[in-house]
Amino acid sequence: MSYIAPAEFAAKMVDAGESKVFMSTKDTLVRAYMAGAILALAAAFAISITVNTGNPLLGALLFPVGFCMLYLMGFDLLTGVFTLVPLALFDKRPGVTIGGMLRNWGLVFCGNFAGAMTVAVFMAIIFTTGFSQAPNEIGQKIGVIGESRTLGYAAAGGAGMLTLFIRAVMCNWMVSTGVVAAMMSNSVPGKIMGMWMPILVFFYLGFEHSIVNMFLFPSGIMLGGEFTWMDYFIWNEIPTVIGNLVGGLTFVGGMLYATHYKASPARNARPAIVNDEEYLSIAAE
Repeated sequence: MSYIAPAEFAAKMVDAGESKVFMSTKDTLVRAYMAGAILALAAAFAISITVNTGNPLLGALLFPVGFCMLYLMGFDLLTGVFTLVPLALFDKRPGVTIGGMLRNWGLVFCGNFAGAMTVAVFMAIIFTTGFSQAPNEIGQKIGVIGESRTLGYAAAGGAGMLTLFIRAVMCNWMVSTGVVAAMMSNSVPGKIMGMWMPILVFFYLGFEHSIVNMFLFPSGIMLGGEFTWMDYFIWNEIPTVIGNLVGGLTFVGGMLYATHYKASPARNARPAIVNDEEYLSIAAE
């Protein structure tokens, strides 16, 4: 059987979180860099499909290919380590500290950002023919996305910030579900199927993913979007990072840890008995 029971993959989640805390700086940065770059390529791919076909659902259906590739190659996204690493701290694994957890998060953020920025520059060159022409239709679309998801939130004030935060929470609820779903199977097709479904949901519903946005918004600025780096960080990236942390840790990591890794004893458990007659006599008492 390729399916792994929840109690087993919950233990794998804690083990994975522990391993990431002790990973070397070089390996953490390289894996995060590649994860950010691949996810950025997948975002460019999905937007290109949406623009060329006029069908957002088709773009969302195909976006998870990037997530599956980076996961199967063992690369790390900030959204994933937000969910997994704290579990090793909760479990009091030897040597796992708050400082070690924050170190991992900081390194993965930097690696993801560098990878996404690399692809942002490359795609901006492609969309403008080496910055010699105005952005093509896909480049224009990316610029509009950046404006609507920074200045659009800012125009709504507190309500916009709340909406942004909730979209970020919902995003990593789905994305981290994909990370965990990959642990439910030992086969590559099983892992891909498990990852594909929640990633499709997050992308089609337009939730806010901190690493995807590391590509979209710098790209938008380079491609002529009428918003600033300050708009991007204040009205998207920083609240999105916080929301992603809350969503992944609360609704995925914390819930699975509480009910499958630290399951409570069953209520009214049937006692160890010889036969049903003995059980009936005990129940009568």
